[in-house]
Amino acid sequence: MGTDAPATCAIPQFAPVRVRGGRYQLQRLLRHRRRAVAAGLAVTAAALVAAGPRAASEPHRAERPRGHPAAEPVRRHPAAGVVTAPVRIADAATVRLLRAGDRVDVVAAEDASAGGAVRVLARGVRVTKVPEPLEGTAEGGALVVLSVPRATAARLVGASATARLAVTLC
Repeated sequence: MGTDAPATCAIPQFAPVRVRGGRYQLQRLLRHRRRAVAAGLAVTAAALVAAGPRAASEPHRAERPRGHPAAEPVRRHPAAGVVTAPVRIADAATVRLLRAGDRVDVVAAEDASAGGAVRVLARGVRVTKVPEPLEGTAEGGALVVLSVPRATAARLVGASATARLAVTLC
């Protein structure tokens, strides 16, 4: 070695240094870290809500409350527009499949002598009631009571005079 370096000597043996409670200290540190992170996130979220986006067109106005705007009341359609219409369906067996609350499409099939056109008269109308069939009326179809708009009820009555009506479940 060089002349400036001190002489080498042996390093004595030291007993290991032991810290009391050292193994639980890491768990405690992690437990408090979780609390600190949770508190920090809560404070950050509150600050973001308070700072929220500001309207550029209203810098001079007093601050409005933040959050979701109040929902406007839902307007319901007037009850006078919906009526219950009894409709005779040509196939009585199909009517037996229906229950009150079902949604159906009503289809009109005209006679072949009248051109044989098929058209949908009502879409997604609600079945209000399925009356029990009377004795001996199975050949004439079965009755179903539907909740439909007034204009649709007029179309159903007009079509039942010239065409056979059928339903399909929605």
